[in-house]
Amino acid sequence: MLQIINNLPQHVVGIYASGEVTRNDMETILIPKIQELKNRQGEINYLLVLGTGVQNFTLAAWWDDLKLGLTNFTNWHRIAVVTDQKGVEWFTDLFRFMIPGKSRGFSPDQLEEAKAWVSGEEI
Repeated sequence: MLQIINNLPQHVVGIYASGEVTRNDMETILIPKIQELKNRQGEINYLLVLGTGVQNFTLAAWWDDLKLGLTNFTNWHRIAVVTDQKGVEWFTDLFRFMIPGKSRGFSPDQLEEAKAWVSGEEI
């Protein structure tokens, strides 16, 4: 399930993932919010808080995620991923070399730092 994280700056989309994440979650929550932000700002600042394992994303959800990433390739400005999965945090840090924007992984105890960073506050 995907839920919108409220109380973030207007130029940031925040999503909390828990349990199983499906194509329906992607199509009704994440994709519309990302497109709305891109249309309004021209760039995408995205905070993802993983409260579930990446293995709980269905194949269709992964496919939609890949399409979203490629469709908006040049619009990603900052991506922050908060997770207790070290492999995901490590991949997020490496991902910065693959996109024009910046990406960074954070541990759950760094949530406030992740919010500040994705909002554009250098830390």
